[in-house]
Amino acid sequence: MGEITDFDSLRRAMAENGEQPEGPARNARAEQLLLEAEKLNIPLAVIEALGHQLKVYNYSSEKAKMFVPFARLLRLWDERPEDFDEYETHSLHWVFKWMSAGMLDQPHVPLASVEKWLGEMEHRYRLAGHSERAVRSAEFSVAAHVGDVPRAERAFAAWMAADRDTMADCHACELHGQGWWQAERGRDAEALEVWAPVLEGEYTCAHEPHTVLASSLVPLLRLGRVEEARAHHLRGFRLVRPMESMRGAYADHVEFCALTGNEARGLELLAERPAYFTDEGDPRSRLEFLSVVVLLMERLSELGLGGQRVPGTAGREWTAVELAAHTRAQALALAARFDERNGTGHVSERARARMTQRPLVERLPLGVRAARPASVVAAAPSTAPAPVQEAGEPDLSDLIVEARQLSDTLQPHAVEAWARVARLAEEAEGVELAARDRAEIADHEAIGLGPAGAETFEQAAELYAQAGDPGEALAARARAAYVRALAGEVDEALAAVADPYDLVLALYADGGTEVPQAAGVLMGRARILMRRVHEADGQVPQTVLTEAEAAVRELLALVDGRAGNDVRLAARVAEGHAMLAELATHSGDPEAGAELLARAAAEFVEAGLPWFAVEYEARLAGLAHQVGDMVEAERALRAALEHGGPFLEAVGRAQLHLQLAEVVGDRGQAAEAAEHALEAAHWADEAGAGPTFGAWARHQLGGFLVRQGRWAEAAEVLESALPDLTAETHGDGAVVQTQWWLGDCLSELGEHRDAAERRLQAAEIARHWPEQHDHATLAHLAAESLGQAGLHTEADQAYARAGGLWRDLGNVHGLVRSLRARAWLALRTEDGTAAARELMTCAVEECADAFDAADDEEARLRLVGELGHTHRQFGDLLARSAAEDADDDSIRAALDEALSQMAEAVAVFVALGDSALYARTGAELAAGWLESDLGRPMEAAARARAVLRAYADASADADSGERGEDETVRARRAEAEQLLQVAEEQKDR
Repeated sequence: MGEITDFDSLRRAMAENGEQPEGPARNARAEQLLLEAEKLNIPLAVIEALGHQLKVYNYSSEKAKMFVPFARLLRLWDERPEDFDEYETHSLHWVFKWMSAGMLDQPHVPLASVEKWLGEMEHRYRLAGHSERAVRSAEFSVAAHVGDVPRAERAFAAWMAADRDTMADCHACELHGQGWWQAERGRDAEALEVWAPVLEGEYTCAHEPHTVLASSLVPLLRLGRVEEARAHHLRGFRLVRPMESMRGAYADHVEFCALTGNEARGLELLAERPAYFTDEGDPRSRLEFLSVVVLLMERLSELGLGGQRVPGTAGREWTAVELAAHTRAQALALAARFDERNGTGHVSERARARMTQRPLVERLPLGVRAARPASVVAAAPSTAPAPVQEAGEPDLSDLIVEARQLSDTLQPHAVEAWARVARLAEEAEGVELAARDRAEIADHEAIGLGPAGAETFEQAAELYAQAGDPGEALAARARAAYVRALAGEVDEALAAVADPYDLVLALYADGGTEVPQAAGVLMGRARILMRRVHEADGQVPQTVLTEAEAAVRELLALVDGRAGNDVRLAARVAEGHAMLAELATHSGDPEAGAELLARAAAEFVEAGLPWFAVEYEARLAGLAHQVGDMVEAERALRAALEHGGPFLEAVGRAQLHLQLAEVVGDRGQAAEAAEHALEAAHWADEAGAGPTFGAWARHQLGGFLVRQGRWAEAAEVLESALPDLTAETHGDGAVVQTQWWLGDCLSELGEHRDAAERRLQAAEIARHWPEQHDHATLAHLAAESLGQAGLHTEADQAYARAGGLWRDLGNVHGLVRSLRARAWLALRTEDGTAAARELMTCAVEECADAFDAADDEEARLRLVGELGHTHRQFGDLLARSAAEDADDDSIRAALDEALSQMAEAVAVFVALGDSALYARTGAELAAGWLESDLGRPMEAAARARAVLRAYADASADADSGERGEDETVRARRAEAEQLLQVAEEQKDR
């Protein structure tokens, strides 16, 4: 922090402070600088320091401090207006608008004072000759704030009708206010139409599109344009996050989370800004913030999370219920202060309406990482709800019929239905269930226990036997044997199923049981033999495959053609074909496997059991991918998602969406791929796999967003993925690629220092890889970012590192480009011209040496092109090195040398023919301007004519309609005409 010794050092200090992050530290520095300005005894210094103080207060949470420096500035103006220069005169009138809005935001300032100030503003603007546009805009703000709609509409119309002048807010800010009023009046589509030029980047400023993106969130949700709303949240929150003064816009993003099923992210947003609960410098934005805190907390309470610990005012721990009550009381008290000042109830009405909004979207995945609160109510069910018994006392016999119907038709929730029967029977007095009923209860209880259900299956078998169904008893014993195989006891399971197998075949032959029971035993045995296939180490022995196939074919021989309307038998057939598919694949015939899997899936769907098809369609997708049939892989994945419907588990849904994202992305459909990756990330989080599978999905989502140039959204997603991505779980390649993509995003967003950091981090990992091309590329990109961030020494070091790597890799193009970049950096340093020349000379020599060594014609042509660009940049660098304060001879010598390099570039590009036409004409024009600067109009004109002739010849040679005059051509022609005109004028002098 330099010492303030004169006006220039004061101005430098204020400029530096203006670049600091918003907040109390910047404000305090502005206050200190005002004290330093007063010591200089220069009136304009004090005026500028007061203006600087005003600005930093306005863009902070301490807006209430603005009034004192402004009052002092106004007094200085009234006493000695001649002390104000043109800029400060303009600034004084400009901040009248800040004062008007600032007073409105402070409930302790009487409304009469606000109206009086509005009149003062109008008077002063009229005296200064300004349009009334800014005055009417301020009047509109007052009327809208107090709820005077007729006056607001009149002021709005007058605002629109008045001429824009230098006092009008920038286009972006004006459009924000105009669109806000449309949305406030329920005209959401019109609001978005007004905001479009800001959203599309036509108009921007320090706080736009930040506030427009935030204000657009709820209107977009109300219109059902949820994808746009998600994009605006990710893009807009990134802009708002570092700006302390934007509490109101921040509140809009919290509100968005509460209205879209993203309560967890809303809590994370609150945790980032604890000071927003208490900062009192801007009461109106505090009211907006507190209102959406109430909205979020009450939403959590509705979800059964009222006791959840949540971030709130520092100094104590809060539950959602407690914070809701606390902030509601604070918000309504603050709103009441505004209403008391305004003489209306409008502010309280708006606050209550905001607090009591209902969710506009049940679930809107964002793709970003958010730790879900421990919910007692799932955000979205992973299975369809079980059938609900009608109100009244449930009838046990009806429940048994319902449960049996569900189990006989293999419907979901059969296990739950039989569990309900068991509970009701246990609670009812004097009820004795039949042995058959008790058998089915035990059977389904065992199913629910999974690998631990063997003993319960045995109990079911005994009960089936008591009920007079020996075939089903044997089937239950086979099921008991199979779950032992699931627990890893395959040999024991085979031994256990042997007896039921022999018995059921004999029983069936004697007519003592039917096909379904016999099929149940044969299916159990086939499943156990398939476990031997699954658990084989390495290649499966042929004997294992043969025995399993025989068991499956025996099952199919029994059942195939006998299923009729029996869903259970149809399912046995479909599962049998799926087993044969797996065996075919293990036998080295994936095509046959894919065909059988497709058949099995189709049979499940035809039987009315589409949810059973999902597993096999997913396997089919994998097989199709393996044999290169991406069309079939995509079809199978889409079918799996469709057939799974509400019955898919969250993790299965995530896996299917991610596989589909990769398939779709591979055929270039980045937008649809991003949608599937987004769903994958959401369902991975729902399944509790956010740090593992979810991180990979976010990594992929970020990449698909990068492909579409959606830089801000991609950056938010990639930053969210990085904390969970690890080399151990996801591979260091994924970590490097994520950092790489993120660096690209940050570079596109102008965040060059952060981009450099990401690229350097990625380069450090890639440094240890055997193949060093990625390391070199990342080092080069990091150098670019460092240079754009103004860190020239660090950039030179990074380029030197990249250059060494390019040299080791034999990549002359990378080496030459790193040398050229270093030359330009050297030129920016004091006395760096000699070093810059040396580096450019080295770049030329590297091109020439590589050309001599190249034995491939295509490589030689590429090197010729690189040489041409190097000569061109060398010429530009030499021309730029001619110091303005140097003597004429030095300048002329530098320009002569620059012209020589440009001539070399032209000659090289001419040798490359039409493929280098644009490069050639660019160098030709640059050489022509140098000729003009050196006082050689004839030569300059000749070069201009050469450019015009080159494009005329190119147009004549091209087939009709194949070569249009694109922007570059038109620009080159125009520049050549201009150069020709300048040369002719020089001749005449």
